[in-house]
Amino acid sequence: MIDLAPHQERAILIGAPLKRTNARHLVDEHLEELGRLTDTAGALVVASLTQNIDRPDPSTYIGKGKLEELRQLIASTEATVVIFDDELSPAQGKNLEEELGKRVIDRAELILDIFAVRARSAEAKMQVELAQLEYSLPRLTRMWTHLEKFRGGIGVRGPGETQLETDRRLVGHRIKLLKERIEDVKKTRAIQRHGRSEEFRVAIVGYTNAGKSSLLRSLSGAADVFVEDRLFATLDPLTREVTLRDESGKEPPTRILVTDTVGFIRKLPHHLVASFRATLEEVLDASVLLHVVDVSNPSWEEQRDIVDATLASLGAADRPTLYVFNKMDLLDAPTVESVRARVSALLPGSVFSSATGKGGTGELLDALRSYVAKSMPTLRVRVPAAEGGVLAEIHRKGQVLSSEQDLDTGDSLIVVRAHERSLAGWRHLAE
Repeated sequence: MIDLAPHQERAILIGAPLKRTNARHLVDEHLEELGRLTDTAGALVVASLTQNIDRPDPSTYIGKGKLEELRQLIASTEATVVIFDDELSPAQGKNLEEELGKRVIDRAELILDIFAVRARSAEAKMQVELAQLEYSLPRLTRMWTHLEKFRGGIGVRGPGETQLETDRRLVGHRIKLLKERIEDVKKTRAIQRHGRSEEFRVAIVGYTNAGKSSLLRSLSGAADVFVEDRLFATLDPLTREVTLRDESGKEPPTRILVTDTVGFIRKLPHHLVASFRATLEEVLDASVLLHVVDVSNPSWEEQRDIVDATLASLGAADRPTLYVFNKMDLLDAPTVESVRARVSALLPGSVFSSATGKGGTGELLDALRSYVAKSMPTLRVRVPAAEGGVLAEIHRKGQVLSSEQDLDTGDSLIVVRAHERSLAGWRHLAE
């Protein structure tokens, strides 16, 4: 018998893919992921039901027969919440709760709940609250039912909870206020990015739990990077400095900035993507995107397509992208060989890594050094002896590959590698 924590929710998962889509072939995988989301939210999955449908029932999403089966399953499992893998309309959610006498939520509501619990910074909390309020606004009548009958739980926690006691006018006012504050955050972030415009910047993107944070910790050596084997372990972007060293010792180390971003997932609520847009704009100005793929996941190709589609919706489809196939240490030797062959044919130039196990990040570091060399040209300049400030700026903003002094004039002869923005200010000194 399973020992439940006090007041732990018992959840039944519902998958109802359309017959004409490929989703019906992946329903088990999708429900498995929904189960991991449920676990992350703190509930126990006690059962699941699936039904292939021609189209969603406008009243209850699933058919009457399956609804009766669900009612019996709730009784036998003592379930406290029903979670649908697809988004329910306000009317469908309300009707299902009246039919079943239990709280009913959908995948979007579940993800919003997880974000509400895991948001740590003031910025993340604002973004999640905005997404929750925009989601709940057309569902206020049903949310009042949540509050009166079910007294909290998955789907009604976090910043949105206090707002359910207000009327539509107050919710609308709060949404307007949050949008203004997030716009201020957007402007602040733009100023910060401008201040780093002469740095080589890398943004790590990928499906949730692909190993992005582990990769950042491995590359930077920063022990304070939070890592957890759960979906959406981190929500706030985190930037760390990474030093790329030339193994031959011929060139000095290169310093780059690497930012970990929030993970993506299938059917990510569009309200959440919109509210986190200020944060995700980090990817738009990155010199290169590291798209991390969990190659140990059987659905890695679908996950890669989902991330690419989300990036395209953010306007980042044209950003230079390096695909990093992570968790290679979790594959057996024959699988490693077949995966390498498949990836090489599908996405030439990709690299393979293991952020925490055997194999490491050697290929990735080599690829990053190559990207830096291509995107940061070199320039030979003569700096007059009297221009000490310029000399200091070159050492601060660029990578000095060689330096010598003209004994006759005292000028410094320097070969420097730097961002084009920096080189533009020194071209008048070029030899």
